[in-house]
Amino acid sequence: MSRRSERIGEQLKAEIARVLLEEVTDPRVRMVTLTRVDCAPDLSSALVFWSSLAADDDSEVDAIEAGLESAAAFVRRRIAQVLPLRRTPRLLFRHDASLVEGSKMLSLLREIARDE
Repeated sequence: MSRRSERIGEQLKAEIARVLLEEVTDPRVRMVTLTRVDCAPDLSSALVFWSSLAADDDSEVDAIEAGLESAAAFVRRRIAQVLPLRRTPRLLFRHDASLVEGSKMLSLLREIARDE
């Protein structure tokens, strides 16, 4: 990934997080943390990785994913109004389970430490 793509990815991440927090009213899109944004070199698309500690099972993950997909066009329009990009990328949302798995790992380590 080029330096430009990384910089634009960080700007997109910040703006997408702001729009999701302040403007999206879909109740499925709550307590979502954006972990990273990977932009295509030509900015045709951006892969937005998200996680949520509130999503305990696959049905909740699927519901949040559906909410994010339904809000994607709105978020893209808001980004086009705010960021000075020649081409606003198409937003694709993917679940990132690393935060949940990290939380589980920490609880296992605490349990091991408690048993010793």
